[in-house]
Amino acid sequence: MMDLWMTEWQTQHLGMSARIKETLFSGRSSFQEIAVVESEPFGRMLVLDGVFQTSLFDEFIYHEMMAHVSLSTHPNPERILIIGGGDGGTAREVLRHPSVEKVEMIEIDGMVVDVCKKFLPEISAALIAGSPRLEVKIGDGIQHMSQAENEYDVIIVDCSDPIGPGEGLFTKSFYRDVYRALKADGLFVQQTESPFYHQELIQRLWLDVEELFPVARLYLAHIPLYPGGMHSFTMGSKKADPLKTDLRPLPFRTRYFNESIYRSCFALPNFVQELLTAKTK
Repeated sequence: MMDLWMTEWQTQHLGMSARIKETLFSGRSSFQEIAVVESEPFGRMLVLDGVFQTSLFDEFIYHEMMAHVSLSTHPNPERILIIGGGDGGTAREVLRHPSVEKVEMIEIDGMVVDVCKKFLPEISAALIAGSPRLEVKIGDGIQHMSQAENEYDVIIVDCSDPIGPGEGLFTKSFYRDVYRALKADGLFVQQTESPFYHQELIQRLWLDVEELFPVARLYLAHIPLYPGGMHSFTMGSKKADPLKTDLRPLPFRTRYFNESIYRSCFALPNFVQELLTAKTK
């Protein structure tokens, strides 16, 4: 029997490998290589351009922390925009909040949506169900943001790595558009990679967000699939500060997120705090 492994190269010197039982899908869209594999350690995984994106084993951590931290911080989240998020996991979690009236999800790669609905239905449940509160658009999130103004309570940038189609979502000009698209008390959150292996990226983005938004916070979650196991998220808010927010109880069960996690995820190790206070060269 052939022993098959897949390796994601997290740096040029470091890779993470998983034993693969079966390749369920492999193809190329107009933007990227897409694969879904059945792995031994993580179950079914979505892989884009050789980078592990999500898995049935631990996806709930990432998607709960993308959705519930931001929506719990906003006083009344009704109108939500998700940029990216083609696997549907963030939309699934956002729609669990009863205050949410409308969710727009803009994904640039329609093949990702189709593949995930077929091979990862547990994650894509909201896309499959077709809630009347959810509108899925296949298009360019950057272009959409350049035309939006005072529309959204919360914007969630659920993007892939800052390469390929996601590269433009990590720029100061994009964050200016995000600020303009938010309502007066709006906020946004974006996944911002590993504090171990993407320090220059985190530092640069932090300086941009801190300059544009009255409240800037970085928080952490521990996700086995991602480089180093520690993953960062950056929040920019016009008014609400998660460190001063009275957390509303959620009327549904979660697997990772709870009040203690909400309070503690903003407590940063010293080396991460130093990243945020150091000046880039």
